[in-house]
Amino acid sequence: MSYSSFSSASVQGVDGRLVAVEVDLASGLPQIAVVGLPDPAVRESVERVRAALRNCGFQFPMQRITVNLAPADMRKEGTAYDLAIAAAILSASGQLDGRMFEHTLVIGELALSGELRSVPGVLPMAAEARRLGLRRVLVPAANAAEAALVGDLDVYSARSLTELAAACRSGEEWRSLLWEAGAEAAAPSCAAGGPSAGLDYADVIGQHGAKRALAIAAAGRHNLLLSGPPGTGKTMLIRRLPGILPAMSREEALEVTKICSVAGKLPRQGSLIEERPFRAPHHTISAAGLIGGGSIPRPGEATLAHRGVLFLDELPEFPRSALEALRQPLEDREVTLARARAVFRFPASFQLAASMNPCPCGYLGATAAAPGQPECSCSQTAIDRYRSRISGPLLDRLDLLVEVQRPPDLDSSQTGMDSAQMRELVARAVAAQEARSSSAGTAWNGELAGSALRRAASLRPEAARLLQQAFDRLGISVRAHDRILKLARTIADMEGFERIEAAHVAEAIQYRRLPGWS
Repeated sequence: MSYSSFSSASVQGVDGRLVAVEVDLASGLPQIAVVGLPDPAVRESVERVRAALRNCGFQFPMQRITVNLAPADMRKEGTAYDLAIAAAILSASGQLDGRMFEHTLVIGELALSGELRSVPGVLPMAAEARRLGLRRVLVPAANAAEAALVGDLDVYSARSLTELAAACRSGEEWRSLLWEAGAEAAAPSCAAGGPSAGLDYADVIGQHGAKRALAIAAAGRHNLLLSGPPGTGKTMLIRRLPGILPAMSREEALEVTKICSVAGKLPRQGSLIEERPFRAPHHTISAAGLIGGGSIPRPGEATLAHRGVLFLDELPEFPRSALEALRQPLEDREVTLARARAVFRFPASFQLAASMNPCPCGYLGATAAAPGQPECSCSQTAIDRYRSRISGPLLDRLDLLVEVQRPPDLDSSQTGMDSAQMRELVARAVAAQEARSSSAGTAWNGELAGSALRRAASLRPEAARLLQQAFDRLGISVRAHDRILKLARTIADMEGFERIEAAHVAEAIQYRRLPGWS
């Protein structure tokens, strides 16, 4: 038989796509052609496969070889097709029984020695194979535990092409290659070394108002901005935010793990990422780095922070184009990137936490709050120019705007709430949201919209009047009105109230203004 077809896969966005690897051997001058929109890494697979087959004792056919990657109109990239191409060539040339690979997804990169190397994105590829009804997946040994996270699939793994060939010749249906969970799968989750490990709000002296705001943000998944002079603890406060967030569900953990798999950032193979992501990119990042991009788009920081926190320190220092690119993901909870051949969608349901100084020098208002600090040397023009780097539409998408000032003293007994106490407040609010989720359609107040928000946010008459007065007198937008309503709902949940009181609305309103901002 001079033709064979194997199933492999690629990743588009963060989802797997099945790819058929077809090989045809024909008479003619010995040469090999790879078709189906391959990128350079795929075209170079020819040389890797040739050397691997020779070094494992196989014969590379001296014929005209055509390798087709279907569907032909989808761009192919990466090295995950190496093993499927090699196995298809061996099957077409009669050196391997191709029938053993039926209903099997074949993924893996080949070294010149024939060793199988791990590839990124195995988790979404295996998930797509299961969705399409394939029963087995064959991967490098280093990817076996990751593929097994999908469930309902028989996972086979090999360390080299020689080991795979020996299993095929044994006639035992690859029994020696069947992967079984062992000590590695039972090891502790990588969450134990997450970004908030060992960080506690008890370390932050004072800042009771900021801690209260952070607890509200965590309880309802609200975006927030901390503004204050240098050294007041803004970064300390935000870096402890993941430690008070509720635990992820298994579905959320799979989503986060799949994204890390695609990006090649899995901290340890074979374990779900159980702690919410915390991403803190430097302010020199580009728009493509923040939301994703490239000729074949890859996930950006917004997607890597999916189900977690995206921390932008020194917010006005980020490029204006990068900040404006966040406006759509903050509303839609996903990034949409259009290219000539396809539209890519990346999940980006993150919580934005940002910090900034009140002015370019950082000391505006600091002297009044704490005599003895340096005085602000910025002109009003410089202050206005600095603040204008954050557009009104972006500022409108932030739920809590909180001023952070220098604590009056360093008495360690005045630490206020620690992380455990804040987690209790958050847990109470989350329980209330989950109790409403069947009717509201979501478990997070920060994501409510439209009729779902109106059903969830039941106002007392005096609370409704106060909110209307704020809308009339403060000139806030309709979006800001709804964000105040969401905040008030979260505050009421933390206090154990079924209906929103006027005090809850009043507290929510105070988070919509920073001192000195128009």
